[in-house]
Amino acid sequence: MLLDANAPPVAETSLSQFFTQRLEHCAGSLRRRPQEDTLWYLGALLDRFGRSEELFSHDEDGLTLRPLAQLYGDAREAGSERERCLLLRQLGDLALFLGALFPERFARRGIRQDYFVGMGSGAYDYLGTRARRNRHIFAELAATFAHMLDLVARTCDRTEGMGSKEVVELYRRWTLNRDPVAERKLRALGVVLEGGGQA
Repeated sequence: MLLDANAPPVAETSLSQFFTQRLEHCAGSLRRRPQEDTLWYLGALLDRFGRSEELFSHDEDGLTLRPLAQLYGDAREAGSERERCLLLRQLGDLALFLGALFPERFARRGIRQDYFVGMGSGAYDYLGTRARRNRHIFAELAATFAHMLDLVARTCDRTEGMGSKEVVELYRRWTLNRDPVAERKLRALGVVLEGGGQA
């Protein structure tokens, strides 16, 4: 890995802090900037799911990704309010993470962004009125879930350094299903798309 001698030194002390600073930078272009607590929560979420043991569940076949609908069903059948809130927090967090970072993977299986918005905003809405702590964070995430998906996607986006094959594949994906994430990446690269010019 080559380091840029002119680049400023890395000042973050943790991955969570790195993501929080990236979120703050990307949130600067939003009409309504999220609360600092919410940006901190999202930074911690990205840090946590950066570790496979936090993202995946263990079963007899090894590591697996629990379906959001299964988490929702488990939350409905929870034996206590505390257990229900923990499951709904996991549901909301997973919906946000997966919907922001892997929309094309799920779109190929017919799962569109509105599924993630419905699951995630519903889970956070419940937590916004019933969680023991951070109700204001969950309420904001519920009310602005679609915007938060975009914010997290932009925070984790790495379009610079893309090779021509990656750009062609991104364009192919956009032509197949008009994926908004692919469109945003293409426009950021300066690609002119039909129906409009550069963003």
